[in-house]
Amino acid sequence: MELTETPVKKNYIYRGKIINVRCDDARLPDGRPCKREVVEHPGGAAIVAVTEGGIALVRQFRYAYGEVLWEIPAGKLERGEDPQAAALRELGEETGLTAERPELLFIVYPTPGYTDEKIYIYRAENAKSGAMHPDEGEFLDVRYVPLEEAFAMAADGRIRDAKTLIALQYLQTSKSDKE
Repeated sequence: MELTETPVKKNYIYRGKIINVRCDDARLPDGRPCKREVVEHPGGAAIVAVTEGGIALVRQFRYAYGEVLWEIPAGKLERGEDPQAAALRELGEETGLTAERPELLFIVYPTPGYTDEKIYIYRAENAKSGAMHPDEGEFLDVRYVPLEEAFAMAADGRIRDAKTLIALQYLQTSKSDKE
């Protein structure tokens, strides 16, 4: 069965600093016309950094939700930027940590119904301390949380960020596989 929809015309409604919004004319697999709303996003990179004190989590106010959220260090990809380099850049900016050769765990599609965003999630072992240097206008609180406590935070709902939950689920599953 054919499932592919065909773009006919991309109609930009908004072009912004981070996102673009389109309402495209498209064609369904059976040939009928349809509209598809798309939020274009350059993608992001995130990194779960394991240190002697646990994993690095940041607390940050997220305007769209009106809440302070717990997250692994992450940020937007610059156009053409290597996702691994972006993950390491964000790790340094948000926590001051440095790491060598992070391992790519996943590429996730956070909301495939309306955005083309991809988030590259990495893992770094034995991250080393350094000086934090957040972006202009970025306010963060960094904590080093023991892994078991981070798992409990995910289980009781204190952590709600999807990329962080995915990373923690991976760590918990891989930990139990080794036991």
